[in-house]
Amino acid sequence: MATSSRWGRALLRAAVALLCFGTLGAQAAEAAPAYQVITLAGIPIDFMFFALVLLGVATLHRHTLQVALAGLVVVALYKLAFTGFKAGSLPLHFAHEWVTLANLLGLLLGFALLSKHFEDSRLPLLLPKFLPDDWKGGFVLLVMIFVLSAFLDNIAAALIGGAVAHVVFRGKVHIGYLAAIVAASNGGGSGSVVGDTTTTMMWIAGVNPLEVLDAYTAALPALLIFGVLAARQQHAYNAITKDAPAGLHVDWSRVGIVIFILVVAVLANVIANLHFHSVLDHFPVIGVAVWVALLVSVPLRKPDWTILPGAFKGSVFLLSLVSIASMMPVEHLPLASWQATLGLGFLSAVFDNIPLTALALKQGGYDWGLLAYAVGFGGSMVWFGSSAGVGLANMYPEAKSVLAWVRAGWHVALAYVIGFFFALAVHGWQPHPIRGAVPAAPASAVPAAVAPGAPA
Repeated sequence: MATSSRWGRALLRAAVALLCFGTLGAQAAEAAPAYQVITLAGIPIDFMFFALVLLGVATLHRHTLQVALAGLVVVALYKLAFTGFKAGSLPLHFAHEWVTLANLLGLLLGFALLSKHFEDSRLPLLLPKFLPDDWKGGFVLLVMIFVLSAFLDNIAAALIGGAVAHVVFRGKVHIGYLAAIVAASNGGGSGSVVGDTTTTMMWIAGVNPLEVLDAYTAALPALLIFGVLAARQQHAYNAITKDAPAGLHVDWSRVGIVIFILVVAVLANVIANLHFHSVLDHFPVIGVAVWVALLVSVPLRKPDWTILPGAFKGSVFLLSLVSIASMMPVEHLPLASWQATLGLGFLSAVFDNIPLTALALKQGGYDWGLLAYAVGFGGSMVWFGSSAGVGLANMYPEAKSVLAWVRAGWHVALAYVIGFFFALAVHGWQPHPIRGAVPAAPASAVPAAVAPGAPA
């Protein structure tokens, strides 16, 4: 049974990959690259390798790091051996990308320690005290998870929500409500540059945080839709019983440290943008600022350093995918549009949204708020579509069924589509350039794609 389910998921991912990557044309959005782009059936072979890496990551859950690192090596060797990508260009490429990668590493590790500070503060254990006794209690819990995820890592928000749900529903949690917990954590993080890895990547790349904030135009109506439906679903399955633990003492010093670190990260980025604009392109300001704040706060409360090895392993995995995405010929992707953004949301349900975001950032021309919502919230539609979903499914093993998740959590997909088109109706498609990026040439001014074997 488990084997057939695993092969079923693999076939689903393969079908989606074929459909999505099969739409990649040779339409260029900027001048041709300085290396050959070899295509097969009109699809650049680079993208085929990337699709295989993502398929391997989605299928081999226990070997994701090995798959990502192997994929990085294979893509680099392919480009060096067959595309005219010179050996000296490889270190130059990563010399250009190092600020982004260093910032991302610093933030991923720093936010892992920040999330543990918040968990150890015991403040989350107070949440049941504020929940109503009927179905609205389940809805309020989802709202709390949504708000938590805006300033806390969405994985931590989902795990905190799952732990609280286990208590207030006495261990009997409906799979549809588990899907809603993941959707609330992903939706809450979609409009905040500190709430999700994808939005943090956008922030590091130079996207204005206020543009990312527009994601809430879609995420809030989506929360209202899936939140009410899932809360009623859970209430019919098992009603809430809520009590905060007796004699609970919150460690407000740790809460203060969390706030301090977040404020330092935001201020460092704002000050650098206002007064030292060029520094952001040459030094990982935000990542360093987070670690300075962490180290300054050590005398008050020591972080749980024991979580760093696991966090580092996960960070290397994500950085490998981002590095592969940075080497893709994005000039051969379809031009950015609201239709492409909507499709990325569905694609992120079966593939990791980190490399999808990296591709979009490299290509440019997106409405960043709408993209943040799509790649963030879209991953909630399947349990393995986001790190928050994988983390919660480890807590609730019964959720590791694609069919059960989709059947019980149908309201998440419905909310995704309604939220997307609501935001599109409210503020339309508003693409913005990334700070310091050179606008892409119009399609009519772009030279023809490089044919296999032709000189670059």
